[in-house]
Amino acid sequence: MAAPAPLLRLVAQQEGLLQIHTAPFRGSFGAVLSQALRTAGLGSRVLVSQFLKGGVDQGLDSSLWLCGRLQWLRPGVPACLSELAADQDLDAVEAVRQVWAFSREQLLSGAVDLMVLDELGLAVDLGYIEKAEVLAVLERRPAHLDVILTGPAMATELMAMADQVTQLRRGL
Repeated sequence: MAAPAPLLRLVAQQEGLLQIHTAPFRGSFGAVLSQALRTAGLGSRVLVSQFLKGGVDQGLDSSLWLCGRLQWLRPGVPACLSELAADQDLDAVEAVRQVWAFSREQLLSGAVDLMVLDELGLAVDLGYIEKAEVLAVLERRPAHLDVILTGPAMATELMAMADQVTQLRRGL
């Protein structure tokens, strides 16, 4: 009698989610940051990229590290950005694009377990980042990677891609 064939063990890898947290106002980022800190504190690698927040002299070379596993990145601009990219100086536009390029690289390589892209939709709407590129990159993200998009503006195409959408509203 022949020996039984070895059993194949299939280990299911958890599938990552694309979540959107949106509100009609800026500043709904706190709950998402809390989740990112908890995730990093539990040992996962986290990247938080804030595309339009400035004034803290960051940029790629001066990102903050929290809990040893959470990298917090903002563009190296003197103040928060709220104007069209066409109305900004080229340094501000380039600073936002550098944050996107780094985030895109980290996302596509699967270097992190959770990525928070704060005000990505607004950065697209204001012309700092191309919507078609954002959609293509999110489509190609590794299956295990959780991505959270936050902000007041979110393209219909991004909303359609999401596994979960949380819409905050002001109390009446």
